Amino acid sequence: MEVKVEPMNEKTAEEILKWTYETPYDFYNNSVTEEGMNELLNGSYYSLRKDDQELLGFYCTGEAAQVPIGYEHGVYNEPLIDMGLGMNPGYTGKGSGYQFVSTIMDFIKEKSGDIPIRLTVAEFNKRAIHLYEKLGFVKEGEFSTPRAAFITMVKRA
Repeated sequence: MEVKVEPMNEKTAEEILKWTYETPYDFYNNSVTEEGMNELLNGSYYSLRKDDQELLGFYCTGEAAQVPIGYEHGVYNEPLIDMGLGMNPGYTGKGSGYQFVSTIMDFIKEKSGDIPIRLTVAEFNKRAIHLYEKLGFVKEGEFSTPRAAFITMVKRA
């Protein structure tokens, strides 16, 4: 399967904001709002499409990939590449995650070289944490918000 990565556009951003996930992953559900559209269109987000143009998901880098309260807990002090991502709910839990995240990591490495990649994941999302561990990420930090507990994981060369 060939994957095409392109900067986020308005149509794709709207599609993503309409995605709905099953419990407990409904934590990631959004709605189409001006704030949500502005976030996805801020220049930090990219979409991934299969060769048949079906939307697989998206990724972002930099501040957009961070949970702001994490700064208060010192989890973002080290200058690394922060990666955030979201997978089309039609593909989650079906064994597509490894290739999806590997593809994103390849694109990030292409642009940024061998700078370690950090991600932030909700602690309840054991499925994603297991996948990230298979990809070589190691837990480095943790913090909580009123809404959820999070961990940071880092993949070093």
